[in-house]
Amino acid sequence: MTQAIPKLVTFEEFVDWLPENRQVRYELHNGNIVEIAQPVGEHEEIKGFLSIKIAVEIKRLGLPYFIPNQVIVRPPEKDSGYFPDVLVLNRANLANENLWKKESTVSLGASIPLVIEVVSSNWRDDYYLKYADYEEMGIPEYWIVDYAALGGRNFIGNPKQPTITVCNLVDEEYQISKFRESDACGNPSGERIVSQTFPEFNLTPNQIFQAGMV
Repeated sequence: MTQAIPKLVTFEEFVDWLPENRQVRYELHNGNIVEIAQPVGEHEEIKGFLSIKIAVEIKRLGLPYFIPNQVIVRPPEKDSGYFPDVLVLNRANLANENLWKKESTVSLGASIPLVIEVVSSNWRDDYYLKYADYEEMGIPEYWIVDYAALGGRNFIGNPKQPTITVCNLVDEEYQISKFRESDACGNPSGERIVSQTFPEFNLTPNQIFQAGMV
């Protein structure tokens, strides 16, 4: 049976409403329940590739981090709730999260060293809505992986090209760096991605984009 989507709801109502069968994914955007389109295979390959690479780095460095499967990121005091494509949590700070044990929900930037969104057709959510909320929450690092060059030209260039936008929090504002694959002539535009969370991360845009082309 299809569960009806209510009108504007609070975050608490959204959590109570969420279907137990998560074959269809939903998020809450400013009180509106939004159905998230089923991601294509390339999207999932890139998501899986990044999760594995980050997990290996977490283990190598012995950090108290882990990558959960189904956790809600809720901007404090807002009727919004997101399910990021890749979410890195700091286990040491979860004791400070009031909704963690009951609802698998986090709201503190200190609990989230890194969050990644792999861009789909709803690219505006990643570049506008989630960018603003993640910055306001104080999440130290946010990646927007636009492997299919779906975003606006002011974000990924003109002509459009696959781009990884890395947002690092500096003085409560995101400072943006853009990383792109090397061009057809092999010019070194596919440099190593610079991450403040994982400064020794040895990963290039080419490796990420090609993960979905195997």
